Amino acid sequence: MMSVTDKIIEIIAEQAVLETSDVTLESTLEDLGIDSLGLVESIFAIEEEFDITVPFNANEPSNSDFDISSVSKIIEGVTRLVNEQAA
Repeated sequence: MMSVTDKIIEIIAEQAVLETSDVTLESTLEDLGIDSLGLVESIFAIEEEFDITVPFNANEPSNSDFDISSVSKIIEGVTRLVNEQAA
């Protein structure tokens, strides 16, 4: 089974139409050329993949409890949600 990190990098790379090797933990979605629609699609793909609900409001991203400032922050957030769900 893929790790959360690998799976998220795969989802984000797919959205950005990049190779997974082009996506680093420090990458921002902006760096990768992912626009707001791509972000929403990425969140949907992550929710589906991990069977979680991401507390993200596309209309007010700054008011969300989910940090999308970098790939590593997205991974941290998803890992937290997956762990909460498993608890």
